[in-house]
Amino acid sequence: MLTLAEKIIFTGIVLVTVGAFALPVVQRIRIMAAGRPERRWIAPWTQITGALTKVFFQRCTLRQERIATGVIHFFIFYSALSFDTMTLNHTLEGFFPGFFLFGSSPLGLAFSALIDAAAVLVLVGVAFLAFRRFVIRPKAYATTRGDSAVIYIALILVTLSYVYFEVLSIAEGHQPPRWSFIGTALSGLVQGSEISAAQVKLAWWVHILLVYGFIIYVPHSKYFHMFAGPANVLFGERRSGRRLRPLDIENSEVFGLEKAPDLTWKDSLDTFACMECGRCQDACPAFASDKPLSPKMVLFNLERHLLAGRKAIIAKDREALGPLCPDVHSPDEIWSCTTCGACQHVCPVEIEHIRKIVGVRQSEVLTHSRFPQELSAFFRNVETNSNPWGIGFSKRGEWAEGLDVPLIADRPGAEYLFWVGCAGSYDEEGKKSSRALASVLKAAGVDFAVLGPEEKCCGDSARRLGNEYLFQSLAAETMGLLARRKVKKIITLCPHGYNTLKNEYPVLAETLTSLPEEGRAWIKSIRVYHYVEVLDELLAQGRLPLNRLQASGLTFHDSCYLGRHNGLVNEPRRILQRIAGDGLLELGRNKEHSFCCGAGGGLMWTEEKLGRRINHLRAEEVIRSGAGAVVTSCPFCTTMLRDGLKDKTRPDIQVKDLAQMVAEATSGKN
Repeated sequence: MLTLAEKIIFTGIVLVTVGAFALPVVQRIRIMAAGRPERRWIAPWTQITGALTKVFFQRCTLRQERIATGVIHFFIFYSALSFDTMTLNHTLEGFFPGFFLFGSSPLGLAFSALIDAAAVLVLVGVAFLAFRRFVIRPKAYATTRGDSAVIYIALILVTLSYVYFEVLSIAEGHQPPRWSFIGTALSGLVQGSEISAAQVKLAWWVHILLVYGFIIYVPHSKYFHMFAGPANVLFGERRSGRRLRPLDIENSEVFGLEKAPDLTWKDSLDTFACMECGRCQDACPAFASDKPLSPKMVLFNLERHLLAGRKAIIAKDREALGPLCPDVHSPDEIWSCTTCGACQHVCPVEIEHIRKIVGVRQSEVLTHSRFPQELSAFFRNVETNSNPWGIGFSKRGEWAEGLDVPLIADRPGAEYLFWVGCAGSYDEEGKKSSRALASVLKAAGVDFAVLGPEEKCCGDSARRLGNEYLFQSLAAETMGLLARRKVKKIITLCPHGYNTLKNEYPVLAETLTSLPEEGRAWIKSIRVYHYVEVLDELLAQGRLPLNRLQASGLTFHDSCYLGRHNGLVNEPRRILQRIAGDGLLELGRNKEHSFCCGAGGGLMWTEEKLGRRINHLRAEEVIRSGAGAVVTSCPFCTTMLRDGLKDKTRPDIQVKDLAQMVAEATSGKN
């Protein structure tokens, strides 16, 4: 189709396009390569198959948060793949006249129909997305409207120019119609006109130049997620929110994320993979309560910081770069996060927001001693008395008075250690839950014991507030104690303690030099259960005689660290069904999509001064459900919901821990 001179020009255009596309991509790769190392190639076959199924079945976007948008994205994704294939065909057609990738085979006929269908779907999809972005204008879409407009216009022009070329080609006889239903139908409208080969060639040039222009633009736009997103899914770890990386306290010169060079290559990849869809922002309780934090903007601003400082990052010129806080993230942003994990749960490309926010907190606390004023008392109390209230060690076991609960020191062979936790030991409502659970375990004949005064804070809040040194100190003492006591199984009352003991202690044990090899192996062998798992199993085995409660209008609030982070959503519902029958009133946001109570991430110990109170939003949701009582399985959630309902003048709605309800329903009623 092209003359020799045109082929030479076209070859130059192809090379320029490849170079213009590759240059910004290489820059991003160099930024990533300058980051700290991190091992992410752990289970290659599992990672590859997982990424392929998520990407090609679009499991990443076909989720319940935005069903219509997910379906549209599915169509645009496969339409884009079809047009990418046709772009290859058009490129080769420039050098080989009459070339068609699949020839006249049945596959070629089907592909010609597929391309026409893709053209329709792209136009419909772009119209839908443009209407949402520019007419409905949700907050989640507030960024880079200009970039979106360029992408939408480019997609429309590329699609229409292809249809134009196809129509002229069929009408002029340059290509057979095959099964191209759009080209065949429209070519009939122009077949009476004189269509020349020059017009077909011009249409080809227009289409190919538009395509190549768009290719050059892609790495400068959010459309680049088409490439970075699948890579991010390949190297993603959905457990990162519940299992933070330990800092090397003894050998590090920098703690946490102070500047861009402190990021790992995966952190940088996260920023380049962001789709700017805003799902994370929609799910974030801090953003919903009018606080400065938007998980989307954390990634958005970080990406721009990396690109603006790329020369210094690549050259490893640390001094030329400003601090992440406050230059990129404001203090109010990083101290508003509850680490609930909602952002990561809904992210289509599995970006890991939490560790970036906690990393900046670590730098602020450990390097600069900058943190909310009220945390001074919290850190001091945990350091001196191993609990947030600063109450003495000797009182940690007083919750069990009169229950004849043995100490592990007196019963070293007990099957379970009941890890009571700070709230279960010192908070008045928490102590009621501890007593209830102990009575239920005794009624079921479970062999258990407690540490009593030997128990210390697990360190969850300290860690997520950025005080990694305090966390590791507490964890080292506790792990040494658990190993010495030969603890094999642990039952926890609190989801935060459950998550820390189950997911974080085994990882930290691998790095602690103070823990002998035998102790490390022992910690990794301990099996940790939240009490909902144990009670669910006991009820299934018939080991707990029940009196059915006359309860109606119950709803259940899923703790973030039990439901979303650790997937325990069915166990508490089975328990409630056994003790109160059917008819549970589900809240609008439930199970893994539950809305945070506001206490996670250590914010239980801070003053909520900005925006609305998160627990008020959840309390309003409980009120709207019409429930007469809300059941929890977390001491923090119990406190926050009770306070929220009281503030909303609805103290008549009871807040009960599930362990208390089971205790009421057992024959050995507490």
